[in-house]
Formats: sequence, C-alpha cells, structure tokens
Amino acid sequence: MLLERYGRPAKGLERKSSATDPVSDADRAAEAAIRELLSRERPDDGLLAEEGSRSEAASGRRWVVDPLDGTVNFLYGFPAWCVSVALQDAEGSALGVVHDALRDETFRAERGGGSYLNGSPIRVRARDELSRALVATGFGYARERRQWQAEVVRQVLPEVRDLRRAGAAALDLSWLAAGRLDGYWERGLNPWDWAAGRLLVEEAGGAVVELPGEPYGLVAANPRLLPKLEPLVASR
Repeated sequence: MLLERYGRPAKGLERKSSATDPVSDADRAAEAAIRELLSRERPDDGLLAEEGSRSEAASGRRWVVDPLDGTVNFLYGFPAWCVSVALQDAEGSALGVVHDALRDETFRAERGGGSYLNGSPIRVRARDELSRALVATGFGYARERRQWQAEVVRQVLPEVRDLRRAGAAALDLSWLAAGRLDGYWERGLNPWDWAAGRLLVEEAGGAVVELPGEPYGLVAANPRLLPKLEPLVASR
C-alpha cells in the first residue's frame, strides 16, 4: 500500500504538532489496514497507533503501531521510512517488527528469542571506543526543542566518529540492532517510535536506558559503550 503511494503527489496533508510535522492519507491508510487486520485476528487485544487509533484490551495485551515512521522522508522521496508494530504486555514489548519496504528488510524480535533480519540473527556491534562510534539521533519539530537539541549535539559531535540523522527512529534502532550503527539517542519519542525498536536492540545484545526528565527519550548502545555515551546526552 505504501509502496504504491511512494513517489506520487501527497494527498490529504495536514499538520500535527507543527507546520513541519505532517500527516498524509498514506499514514491513515496504512494504519487503517493494520487496525482492520488486528481487529479480525486479535479482537481482544488493545491498540495504540500514531494516527489516533485506540482500543482497550480485554486480553492484557496491546499492539503499538507506527504505520509510517518517517513521513517527511516518505513525502520527499527520501528512502528512509518504515512500518513499526509491537505487541506489549505487562512486562513491556513481547514482540517487535520493523519493515523497511524499500529494501525488503524485515527486522523482528521476540522477548527471550533474539533479533533477526530477514530470518538471520543479528547482533549489536561490539564497539567500546566512543571516539570510533557512529551514533544516530533525531530532532523535534518545535523551534525551542531544536535549540537545546543543538546544544547536546555540540557536546557529542567532538567525542564520536560521526553522527547520522535518518529521520525515522524505528529504523535507527533497527540499524543499531543490526550493527549498522554503534549508538543512538533521541528525546521527544512516543511509544510507537520505540516499542518495536527497543526490543530489537535488547534482543540483539544491546542495552537501552531512558533519559531523565522530559520530554521522554532513550539512549542505546552495546553495554560497554552505553555508559560512555549516556552522560553526553542525558542533559536536555
């Protein structure tokens, strides 16, 4: 469904948190398709999805869905977007899937069962030198948030190999799990941004901690690198 719309003129564009934070008919159509499938297959489970779909759980489980992570990339034709779906229970994420349709790559993880890319096991990279670490991050849409995010970047950039900003948190976490990145941090995340990706990282041997204060944020890396990266990004 998303591939059919990719590269075509956008329809149904609206703003969410700011003028630079869009939603389109592609987001809504993808969410509707996922919602309808889950309602048939798992009617007792709850649902929390980015574009507004909500339902309470009778089973104690809920699906957390980002139907199109990287909407701005999708609208520009920039090839970094995905679909993220996780199943959560009382212990957190039990299952996670991130699908990169453009590359035909499906990242999946099960609690206690490891992480996989197209069926092959993946592991985080065993980097322990911060100066050689390739680290990803993301930025908010509000001007005031970007101002203090720029200050954090100013602290981090001299200490690492380089920074990457793909514009899709679920992909960043998936790529970290697959060893394509050494670390990741970001503030301003919602549950649908990280519910699947966090499990992918943890099941791939990585570690994830929540950043103190608001807005909500995470920092992730392998267990040896994380204590070196976290202090640099923990401030607002």
